[in-house]
Amino acid sequence: MIKKLFRYYDYSLLVVMLLLLGFGLIMVYSAGSVWADLVLQKPSNYFFVRQLLWCLLSVPIGIFGMLFPYQAYRSFVKPLIIFSFFLLILLYFAGKTVNSAQSWFSLGTVSFEPAEIVKITLIFYMASVYSNKQKSISDFKTSVLPPLLIVMVFFILVAMQPDLGTALILIFISVVMVLCSGLKIRHLFFLGVSTCGFIGLMFVKFLSHYQTARFQAAYDPFSVANTTGRQLINSYIAIAAGGLTGRGLGQSIEKTGFLPEPQTDFIIAIIGEELGLIGILFVILCIAYLVFKGFVTAIRCKDVFGSLLAIGISSMLAIQTFVNLSAATGLIPITGVTLPFVSYGGSSLLIMIFSICVLMNISAFVNMRRSSIRTEGERENVTTLY
Repeated sequence: MIKKLFRYYDYSLLVVMLLLLGFGLIMVYSAGSVWADLVLQKPSNYFFVRQLLWCLLSVPIGIFGMLFPYQAYRSFVKPLIIFSFFLLILLYFAGKTVNSAQSWFSLGTVSFEPAEIVKITLIFYMASVYSNKQKSISDFKTSVLPPLLIVMVFFILVAMQPDLGTALILIFISVVMVLCSGLKIRHLFFLGVSTCGFIGLMFVKFLSHYQTARFQAAYDPFSVANTTGRQLINSYIAIAAGGLTGRGLGQSIEKTGFLPEPQTDFIIAIIGEELGLIGILFVILCIAYLVFKGFVTAIRCKDVFGSLLAIGISSMLAIQTFVNLSAATGLIPITGVTLPFVSYGGSSLLIMIFSICVLMNISAFVNMRRSSIRTEGERENVTTLY
């Protein structure tokens, strides 16, 4: 079976992902070299080496995602949910605080963000639950609502860190998956109103003074130019200075101390400054291709679990990209969400690579089935002729 799968993989997904990873490594080195040298007193290749190590660590996990039959993940959904819940609870006792959010586990020089595991776990969970409930999906109370309560528990635990950016991504991924599971129109309206109300309440409850300042920094950054508005203003300057073709690779001025931690969630600003609009469009088009192929796979997949899984992975990639780019351009407050495959950040990189490899696995089974049907059709035509 495994040897047969290699004939049916959509290798364009792998090629585009590798292009993004290679591009991301180059830009992490370029964007983070000055910050590592002047601020952290580390070698200029400090962030590049660490990102490369995460890429290498992701190789066996990606291979597993490609080879392990996606249908078998159903058996691991409950353990994954329990494990993710345990990790989020453990954060409150052993978590590391970064940028006013207790969202990380620190193991020596390596840090890991459990919320990244939660994203893919909820995708597996919702794909499994709603594929099992297709016959009763019209019953909102018994089929649609109970799984959403699990989502709300995870949303609250992540929001309490506080990490509202990731918490909102969890909500939006869940909403997309519910919409694609066959929800009725009247239930859709009720879910939309309820979701907006719940998010509003959680914002009031968990929005800290630090995060409130981020709203002012997003929509009136020049009034707080010396504090919370500094990052966004310098992002504007970097993107504007790049124009169409940019200053040239490695020639950014903003990364020399003006834009804090440029290798992380504001790396798109450095891409814009050094490679211009062309560099930004390259990233957006590559990610858009992965999202598009993911939804095409979901449409072609006749297995509801596989279809919802592909939708969840594609929506996660699309939503996270939208949130990152929106924060870097002032459309929404700064969230600390990474740009998939490009920003510096190991845990996010690992989960994204695994997710795309799972998507490749789904597409391989879809292509295998389509090829089988095509072959059977050709045999029937030959039989008819003779």
